[in-house]
Amino acid sequence: MKNTSPSYMSTSRLISIVGFSTLIRLFINTARRFAYPFAPALSRGMGVSLTAVTSMIAVNQITGLFGLVFAPLGDKWGYRLMMMAGTGALAVGMFCGGLFPYYGMVLLALFLAGLGKTVFDPALQAFVGSRIPYERRGMAIGICETAWAGASLLGIPLAGILIARFGWQFPFFFLGAIGVIGLLGLYVLIPVNEQKSISTEKTSIYITAISQLIRQRSPLGAMGFAFLLNAGNDNLFVVYGAWLEKNFNLGIVALGIATTVIGAAELLGEMITAFLGDRIGLPRLITMGTILSTACYIALPAIGINLPLALSALFFVFLAFELTIVTSISLCTELLPEARATMMAGFLASAGLGRVVGALIGGPIWISGGIHATGIVSAVITGLALVFLMWGLKGWKPTP
Repeated sequence: MKNTSPSYMSTSRLISIVGFSTLIRLFINTARRFAYPFAPALSRGMGVSLTAVTSMIAVNQITGLFGLVFAPLGDKWGYRLMMMAGTGALAVGMFCGGLFPYYGMVLLALFLAGLGKTVFDPALQAFVGSRIPYERRGMAIGICETAWAGASLLGIPLAGILIARFGWQFPFFFLGAIGVIGLLGLYVLIPVNEQKSISTEKTSIYITAISQLIRQRSPLGAMGFAFLLNAGNDNLFVVYGAWLEKNFNLGIVALGIATTVIGAAELLGEMITAFLGDRIGLPRLITMGTILSTACYIALPAIGINLPLALSALFFVFLAFELTIVTSISLCTELLPEARATMMAGFLASAGLGRVVGALIGGPIWISGGIHATGIVSAVITGLALVFLMWGLKGWKPTP
């Protein structure tokens, strides 16, 4: 028998778990993201081309597809185990990258960090969704998602300082140690007997999971939306560091500090979701954010003519994107309440595949057409995402 209603524990225990998990997730996100702005530094350190590093980032994004393998296990065996597995993958990957500073090993390190995020994120989101009612889900998920902005505000600038002072390998050791701390903390904080969702019938959990995702319109629409929205964003994200470095002569530390502008935008986007999403309505806020994202991509090349204006333009690009994606995550926790982790994995796998495509096309588009081509392509892709969103949500209503 499946239980889809929220399950509760003491408020203090829940706050402790969510708070600690959000902090660990901040560093998981840092491991996933710091290669973007520091791609030139990594390419110089390993003696490879910039396109080799952006291709490495694309491989990192492929890990999102593995969510469909691990998330059903979380629904069946429990979210605690999957969250611990994610932090363990982070620790192993980062230590490998630090100890063996070669292209192949750094590729493996980022792959394992991405895999850790792929395993950890759906489990945490499903954990929150299983314990907090839909009427407050936007606030809860919005708070959890501050870990994404935290990576830009704290994690990436810290990585820049560590690279400048100790070399490009040092962030790998630091993040590996954080992974070990996270693994131990989750083991202590989360009860062993936490709720599971998928029934233990003999039918393959993977057959059940895939059938749940493809038989219904709203999950399909959400996954198409996630793919296109993230492809459009990564088309820009994979080259913004090179753009700022080339056009405005930013060094490593300055580039890390400049990234805090993106972090501030993301934090504001997450707070908008947390405090307004439930009031405005999650579908309506997603639509507004997608339209705003498209407009910001179009305006970026014209506005970004000097460093202050370029940073201002990036602020609004990532503000619009973040409030859209975080609100989408909040909504998706209710699209398949009987298999929340599976739904989130489908959403995140589609997002990851979109980021793979965006990362692969981003470098060549920027090299051939500069920031003007990047902005136009991102705008077109994001506009198509809105079409999928409207199709998927037609006639959908949350489960009472």
